[in-house]
Amino acid sequence: MALIQCDFFSETLQFGTAMNVILPQPARARYPVLYLLHGLSDDHTTWLRRTSIERYADALGLAVVMPAVHRSFYADMAHGNRYWTFVSQELPALARGFFPLSLRREETFAAGLSMGGYGAFKLALSFPERFAAAASLSGALDQAGAMQQVEPAWRAEMETVYGDLSQVAGSANDVMHLARQLARSAGPRPRLYQCCGTEDFLYDQNLRFRDQARALGLDLTYEEGPGGHDWGYWDRMIQRVLAWLPLKTD
Repeated sequence: MALIQCDFFSETLQFGTAMNVILPQPARARYPVLYLLHGLSDDHTTWLRRTSIERYADALGLAVVMPAVHRSFYADMAHGNRYWTFVSQELPALARGFFPLSLRREETFAAGLSMGGYGAFKLALSFPERFAAAASLSGALDQAGAMQQVEPAWRAEMETVYGDLSQVAGSANDVMHLARQLARSAGPRPRLYQCCGTEDFLYDQNLRFRDQARALGLDLTYEEGPGGHDWGYWDRMIQRVLAWLPLKTD
């Protein structure tokens, strides 16, 4: 595997930022690609530092792109930068220009933990024509519901992200709403993988998304078991995600 620290200027964000990229060896024309997203308190380095993702991806011939989005919740922030436009539009175009990444839907995937699980599902549900599969590990999947019962400091931060929190439900930032939209559409539907530890503080949110996705008839694989909101759990489960991805073998 090749590990590349890529520093570049984002026209969307209007500042320099970074992504870490894992590329398989030997070289080939185009690699299937996983956009692997970080959580709220992390950055583009954390999956490499806290898990063995490089080793896990090695045997699969899978490229992994890990961008930095700070505490944005993968949104075009009400009082901040346009991170959603960055991660959903500019980043894939730049990554495909810099590196030999597949242009095909069936070889394009997203995954993430916590805030990144939300981001991964948001990508796949917003752009089902571009993503064949997405995985959420301990995802913050019911932002609209969670906004109703939050402490003042957290509410203030979320207002920086979303603005009027009463407008999150039913918006493009509500993955429950995006799931309902997808179920009503006649277009392609990505496969979804969801897992959460039963001791995780986001467990109830995950149950709500699971139940809705099942009721809507979406292609959801759900797993739960002992575990909290921690890297021991995510290091185990990212291996499950990689085994689940619909990768074609030569």
